[in-house]
Amino acid sequence: MSTGGPDLFVICKNCGSEVSPYITECPYCGNRLRKRAPKIDREGRVSERRRRRPPAPALPRLRRGEIPGIRAESRPYATIALVVAGLVGCLLWRTSLISLDQLAIVGKPGAHWWRLITAPFVYSNTGFAFVTLAAIGLYGWLLERRHGPLPVVALFALGGVGGMAATAAIKAFPVALGGNGAALALLVAWAIPDLLALRGEHEIEGDLIGTAVFGVVVALMPLAVPEASWIADAVGALAGLAVGLVLARVGER
Repeated sequence: MSTGGPDLFVICKNCGSEVSPYITECPYCGNRLRKRAPKIDREGRVSERRRRRPPAPALPRLRRGEIPGIRAESRPYATIALVVAGLVGCLLWRTSLISLDQLAIVGKPGAHWWRLITAPFVYSNTGFAFVTLAAIGLYGWLLERRHGPLPVVALFALGGVGGMAATAAIKAFPVALGGNGAALALLVAWAIPDLLALRGEHEIEGDLIGTAVFGVVVALMPLAVPEASWIADAVGALAGLAVGLVLARVGER
């Protein structure tokens, strides 16, 4: 048979006769040549139907307790909630539905103590919000995948709310907002195990250079946004260091 042009004939396996490639039964012996008539391409060649490849096997989600020491796979609900809350706080302020005084730290909170909680979710600058929420989303997700949601919420509270509280306590007339302290707490806590492994000359899994660049950008936000607090930066970094050391020790057991 020709390989460059259309096939002129096929051989019947039953009687050995040469028959047309466009029929389904041999006219000489009635033997079934194929189930259906072949498809003809534009050049007149017979094209055989290609068999579909079987789907590649996919591993199921890791279940709780399936491998000792390894957490079950789950969605980072705590991290998603924190990022969504930050987006909502930013949009509410941008739409002027709520004034700055109702959400952020402007002067001593006094009886309005709840502003210490809402202030980390408010952003006065789009770039500030993008960088900070990206850090919270990335390192919160990494931490939650490794340790679960509770450390993520605790680090956000220590770095974000604690940073606002420290700023309000130290400054005479504080003006502060944003989650830069919370972002640094999550980032530093994530980097601690890799730093300890690097100190012990072990292999590391994370990207410390990228983490360092991300951390510097978040830490320097007060230079670009006056409402971002240097004090919150310091509180977040210290909280991340303390909690990161505890989580690293727990992970070694």
